[in-house]
Amino acid sequence: MKATGIVRKVDELGRIVIPIELRRILDIEVKDELEIFTEKDQIVLKKFTSRKKCAVTGKDTDNPISLFDGKITVSPEGAEMLMSELKASHTNV
Repeated sequence: MKATGIVRKVDELGRIVIPIELRRILDIEVKDELEIFTEKDQIVLKKFTSRKKCAVTGKDTDNPISLFDGKITVSPEGAEMLMSELKASHTNV
């Protein structure tokens, strides 16, 4: 784990502010969901990404297609878009 030197106080509602520098580095936008884990005496925050979210369309899907050992998930629509793009780029080579 890497120390940042950043310290924040917890407010009366139990909230803390994540500094903009860290949000930019970790690509955390307003309204993004964070998953909360505990490990011994530590709280770990991780940007939540739905395993059912299509990497091409960005939309949730009920019929995910998992590629590259689960590293990429696409919807059937996203897979069609990806195939069209690949076919188009292959004919231009």
